[in-house]
Amino acid sequence: MRLSRILAGSFLASALAAGLSPASAETFALVNINQQALFFNQINDGATAAAKAAGVDLVIFNANNVPAAQNDAIENYITQKVDGIILVAIDVNGVKPAITAAKAAGIPVIAIDAQIPDGDNVAFVGVDNTKAGEDIGKFYADYVKASMGGKATVGVVGALNSFIQNQRLDGFKKAVTASGADVTFLDTVDGQNVQDVALSAAENLMTANPGMGTLYATGEPALIGAVSAVTAQGHTDSVKVFGWDLTKQAAQGIEEGWVVAVVQQDPAGEGKAAVEALMTLKKGGTIDPIINVPVTIVTKDNVAGFKSMFE
Repeated sequence: MRLSRILAGSFLASALAAGLSPASAETFALVNINQQALFFNQINDGATAAAKAAGVDLVIFNANNVPAAQNDAIENYITQKVDGIILVAIDVNGVKPAITAAKAAGIPVIAIDAQIPDGDNVAFVGVDNTKAGEDIGKFYADYVKASMGGKATVGVVGALNSFIQNQRLDGFKKAVTASGADVTFLDTVDGQNVQDVALSAAENLMTANPGMGTLYATGEPALIGAVSAVTAQGHTDSVKVFGWDLTKQAAQGIEEGWVVAVVQQDPAGEGKAAVEALMTLKKGGTIDPIINVPVTIVTKDNVAGFKSMFE
């Protein structure tokens, strides 16, 4: 961990030095989780396009999955006197002091994707992850009843360091339990929001539970890992996959019928909405404390409309 913080700090120093210009009239900073997942890159793209349209500078910090690096980044952006901060938090509680410091410095912080409990951010942009978890849980339970004789076993590929992915799992479990379907929850493995780790975790999960009939993945790296593991082990005929954040591989699996449903958010829309909210504040306007961006459950019926994402 010490080495990770040193490396993150070194990256932070160079990123800030390269990204901020004293001549900039207005600068917003986006503190993101990583630049590996398509989801986070789409947030970057949406925010970048919105900033360009608004005529403001946007600098993007990649925390490389290190929570402490996000705190350090915010503290440095406060020193640099940016005009607003957009945050995709890893540790929603650990980052709260940095958000409070930004507020004290007169710098508004908008949280994307992960809600900050009782935090000093001015707004949250994203989805209700618990509610959307319940929605996919209900869809899953209905599928088990209609297509699996009302009985199934399910393993979970999660990211135990991610507050929002734990919310998605909690909502899923709540809805499945309340549905009346005979579902047995097997192991929950930790993919750590990293593709390679999630793949190994998913493979271990399947090896330990050879009779498992379904998989639930709580985020993009977890879903990539689950889809890859099912494919590599030749179980596309016996394991049904449900999850979050569509990928090219998952879309193909939906067309083939073994990936059943994926919760699709609008990350570019979230990035755009956050920049626009900061612009409203800079112009003296007011914004809602919660700015909801709707989700879609992607299935075989509507997946064709999302394939252009991967072209």
